[in-house]
Amino acid sequence: MLLEPGTIAAELTVAGFARHDAPQMETALAARGLADWDSFAASWNDLGIDAYMADGGRYRRRRHAVFHRDLDAMVRMPHRAHYQSVDYNNLNGGVARWFDPVTNQIARHPVLLASLDLAYQVFNRVTPHGLWEIELHQFRISAGTGAEGKPTPEGMHRDGVDFVMVMLVTRENVQSGVTSIEDADHRALGSFTLTHPMDATFVDDHRVYHGVTPIVPVNPEAPAWRDVLVATFRRI
Repeated sequence: MLLEPGTIAAELTVAGFARHDAPQMETALAARGLADWDSFAASWNDLGIDAYMADGGRYRRRRHAVFHRDLDAMVRMPHRAHYQSVDYNNLNGGVARWFDPVTNQIARHPVLLASLDLAYQVFNRVTPHGLWEIELHQFRISAGTGAEGKPTPEGMHRDGVDFVMVMLVTRENVQSGVTSIEDADHRALGSFTLTHPMDATFVDDHRVYHGVTPIVPVNPEAPAWRDVLVATFRRI
């Protein structure tokens, strides 16, 4: 059965978050031109190290881009720094962080365009609005022997936007990485693990907090990593 944006929007309206498995997501993305997943996923092998980690960690790599989207089109904006206040990121906030830009190939990739179109159709149903700013992040979190990787080193948090979509791209030799959702009073609403490529969650950033537990290798002798696509949506 085709996963419709209205279904996800209804779940967000009721619960403040929605989680959908890969088979459901694939139907929704296929309806929007999903193609060539392998080259999309392979682009995570070419991310720059995140040199801004206040905990001194070297376990995170990323690229970043900004888009504007309205009813008619999505337009990539000039590359700029990513900024969060310390109110939303008490570890790395308060600093203009310059990351390598998302490549033009990935910015035009059918998987990315399908994913952002789905997220837009969902979020614009929850809160109809004329123009949205999308910040796009490619994240790779690595773990090794005696060194865990932290997908959300700031802990349970909000991002300081309106909505967030997180989609798993690759999960290699990894255990843990459990996503938790809490309400505004930090009461638990749910927990789950994004396990398969295209597993995704949609979050109302005004209503809930989210966080992911550290990852460790299943086999400590082999490389381990967790790749995700994160897209935040803010009304402008």
